Amino acid sequence: MTSASSHDGLLDRLAEVAVRTGLNLAPGQQLLITASLDAVPLVRRITEHAYRAGASLVTPFFSDDEMTLARFRHAPDASFDVAAGWLQDGMANAYRQGAARMAVTGGNPTLLAGEDPDRVARAGKASSLAGRPAMELITNFAVNWNIVACATPAWAAQVFPDDAPDRALARLWDAIFQASRVTVDDPVAAWVEHNDTLHRRADWLNERRFAALQFTGPGTDLTVGLADGHAWAGGSEPARNGIVCNPNIPTEEVFTTPHARRVEGYVRATKPLFHQGTLIDGIAVRFADGRIVEAHATEGREVLERILDTDEGARRLGEVALVPHSSPISQSGVLFRNTLFDENASSHIALGQAYTKCMLDTENQTPEQIQARGANSSFIHIDWMIGSAEIDVTAITQDGAREPLMKHGEWVNKV
Repeated sequence: MTSASSHDGLLDRLAEVAVRTGLNLAPGQQLLITASLDAVPLVRRITEHAYRAGASLVTPFFSDDEMTLARFRHAPDASFDVAAGWLQDGMANAYRQGAARMAVTGGNPTLLAGEDPDRVARAGKASSLAGRPAMELITNFAVNWNIVACATPAWAAQVFPDDAPDRALARLWDAIFQASRVTVDDPVAAWVEHNDTLHRRADWLNERRFAALQFTGPGTDLTVGLADGHAWAGGSEPARNGIVCNPNIPTEEVFTTPHARRVEGYVRATKPLFHQGTLIDGIAVRFADGRIVEAHATEGREVLERILDTDEGARRLGEVALVPHSSPISQSGVLFRNTLFDENASSHIALGQAYTKCMLDTENQTPEQIQARGANSSFIHIDWMIGSAEIDVTAITQDGAREPLMKHGEWVNKV
């Protein structure tokens, strides 16, 4: 019999939480899973729990780092403007028909660091274009969806480079289990309590109806206007199909939709960004009229510039999120080199597509009307971290009054 505290026991708990809390999978619902080959043991357990929850069909799609590298090293140049649109169209159709979506993350954070930046950017743009129909359904919360993590040897080696491979992998799994709240006696109950805390914070922010947030600290003086009729969210949320799900496991954030044309000032990233296998570090940008007009990076600058040139919306914000510096992921001291975790250690912003779920009264509005209220539109959605113990956040009310919101990375008002 497997002990609940053993690796296998914790892996099973993670799979159960992903299905029951992350997806809240409904009986009869189909499930699409994307993952790497390294994640097969976790995906098998997720599949088992999904069928136990009543799934009608579980369909996995696997990727492989070595096959990805083979493309960049041997494929003809023109191929980097090609993506499997037929596959993305099929996934989008599955979501339209009610299928749930789960992504298992855990690839090599710098897989493509040594590859041609032009090819990396072109492949990323082609993938984003092909995936737009499916992405819009996810960002609009048309269905219940979830992202959960699986430790892999390549990822572990970068997070714990001084450890032997087996030790590094074990430490990364321990960090994932802790952050995902599956080490307690009743993980599902623990997530109910955690969601209640995040809901109280989001409810308080929604009651206050602030007009803007100002982030100040070393290298940062950024004012982020909030979209007209924005709504704060955090933790579990109802998808448009009526199923309450936790999109991210783990999660420590409350977030909303900024106004794409009301962002001013400059900001410096407080953690590196790992995007599609490329490291981008030392990011510093300046906004004017909501748009990035200057961008710098100490590493990966060419990739950053190509991301910003994806489309018009790529230089504007689609999300702003607040995370206290005392979050468990921040206090772990681990730089996960993975956005799912690192964004939950730090307040952050996202370039690109807005979550229109975080706006009120959009049901009968056209995309143009929603955009007029400030929601950004783009082929991308890329989070990067701007919070730390040195960053203060000031809320600006509708009449221009200023109210301290976070001091030294911590909430001023306890709710």
